[in-house]
Amino acid sequence: MTNAPQIERIEKDPLGPVSIPVDAYYGPQTARGIANFPISGIRISHFPNFIKALAYVKMAAARANAALGDLDKQKADVICQVCKEIEAGRHLGEFP
Repeated sequence: MTNAPQIERIEKDPLGPVSIPVDAYYGPQTARGIANFPISGIRISHFPNFIKALAYVKMAAARANAALGDLDKQKADVICQVCKEIEAGRHLGEFP
């Protein structure tokens, strides 16, 4: 018997366990949203410029919260780095 590569992981939140693709950066709340709200069939991934705009807002919030002392500088730096990567077109596939 061979061990097939794992394609999903199980994560738990207050609502219980949920299956998530093993390589996805998102968590249970996003997985539940995908499953429960397929209203239009249009996904946020169809709007890469909108995703990049959200990254700008997230980066500004991280910088402001770090300046106020409400967010650890190291965490703010990581958030800003990932936001810059999103701006450069990386990680866009992580937005279902």
